[in-house]
Amino acid sequence: MAQYSFLTTWLLESPREPVFEAIYDQARWPQWWRGVEEAEEMRPGDGDDGVGTVARMVWKSLLPYRVEFEVTTTRVERPHLMEGDAVGELTGVGRWRLFEREGVTAVLYEWNVVTTKAWMNMVAPVARPIFEWNHDWVMARGGEGIAGLLGCRLLASG
Repeated sequence: MAQYSFLTTWLLESPREPVFEAIYDQARWPQWWRGVEEAEEMRPGDGDDGVGTVARMVWKSLLPYRVEFEVTTTRVERPHLMEGDAVGELTGVGRWRLFEREGVTAVLYEWNVVTTKAWMNMVAPVARPIFEWNHDWVMARGGEGIAGLLGCRLLASG
């Protein structure tokens, strides 16, 4: 299996709480995040924080393939941390961290995964830069989308 570790940052001219709520509400991602084709809650979590929620995600970018996996929410600390375990074509851990200072929210997303599809693992030695570019493209669309959703400026994305 090929391993990938990504770190994405968005700087949004917005208070942290609405940014957190937009990210927390995964079922709405397809409405504002280009590249998210499906985000369907398969099983609700226990309690008010959503821990244990299982969501099925289908992603598509400019490349001619879709990636599908399920994410189980493992940790929620409002309004600054969300974490989940992914299983499927990508398997690993995703972690959202949000920081606010003077009306600007920094969103850091860590995505540490392995690919489980045979063809992805076979081509990984030469296709790694393409897969990394693909991830960056999708995440940049997320930064643009959340800024549009919240009616705020995206100050930086990377």
